[in-house]
Amino acid sequence: MVEAGGSRTIGSVTTGILVLALLYFAQSIFAPLIFSLLTIALVWPIQAALQRWLPKLLALLITLVATMIVIVAIGSSVAWGFGKLAQWLFVNADRFQAIYVDWTTWLEGHGVAVAGPLADRFDVTWLVRFVQGMAGRVNSFAGFALLVFIFIMLGLLEVEDFNARILLPAAQPYGMRILVANRVIGAKLRRFMIVRTFASILTGLVVWLFALGAGLELAAAWGAIAFALNYIPFLGPFVATALPTLFAIAQFDSWQTAAVIFASLNVIQFIIGSYLEPRLTGASLAISPFAVIFAVFFWSFMWGVAGAFIGVPMLIAFIVYCAGTPSGKWIATLLSSNSKVATNSEP
Repeated sequence: MVEAGGSRTIGSVTTGILVLALLYFAQSIFAPLIFSLLTIALVWPIQAALQRWLPKLLALLITLVATMIVIVAIGSSVAWGFGKLAQWLFVNADRFQAIYVDWTTWLEGHGVAVAGPLADRFDVTWLVRFVQGMAGRVNSFAGFALLVFIFIMLGLLEVEDFNARILLPAAQPYGMRILVANRVIGAKLRRFMIVRTFASILTGLVVWLFALGAGLELAAAWGAIAFALNYIPFLGPFVATALPTLFAIAQFDSWQTAAVIFASLNVIQFIIGSYLEPRLTGASLAISPFAVIFAVFFWSFMWGVAGAFIGVPMLIAFIVYCAGTPSGKWIATLLSSNSKVATNSEP
């Protein structure tokens, strides 16, 4: 008995590793597929409402166009922002090199020789390559967007037939469970994305106005980056505050001014992300912060920028499916920051 249990455990672990390996190496297919399924859950009510007044194909066309405009707008804002930063860095790279040398000299004068060996190797072009790489990754999402477009189009055409098939007696009892879970997931994702979009727009506007008031160059780029990266919890706001601080050091040549800018940007992110958003989303989306951080970093590792954006929506779907099965409720309870939410399958 013990050996049989151990064999099943080893088999389950091996299967899990193989599945993760498949998801990693086939990310060019699975990432747009999962992104498309989550998007369908978000936009299906729009198409369903349009179909009451318009032909199905016309409703599908309007839904597809509106969806792709939003996706392209978010991706383009990141690409445009990082493209502006790359141009600025290319012109002003010598500022960072001079500041680094000055700081190294100051540290050595105070007995801190750790930075000394790095001074000979430091080349500010690594920062240029980083920013250009980020912009390049976002600019290269044309193929990703094309697959997403195809998957969304086929998926929206299939929703009604799928719902009909899943209610057939042969699909029970799992069909009804899946249907209920999908409805709950759709409701939670729509609430999450509406609040997240509102918070992202507000964050982008406030950061842009703050950058203008503080005299930061590329204020519009900082606002666009803050807007788009706010869709990625924790990691996105950190990048959106760290980069302007780094650039402020080169622009103002003063760590005090950079520290004030860093603190101010973090206050903005904290008020919107940690105070306003939770009150708008409500208790139904209460998820363990550790689970959110893990989801963002794990799916960033697996699928890059796309994984970072859809990591939390995937976590929401996973929690809902676990909460809908007797054997998985304990997982939903552990991943939720509210025990009442984890045991409630209603939106």
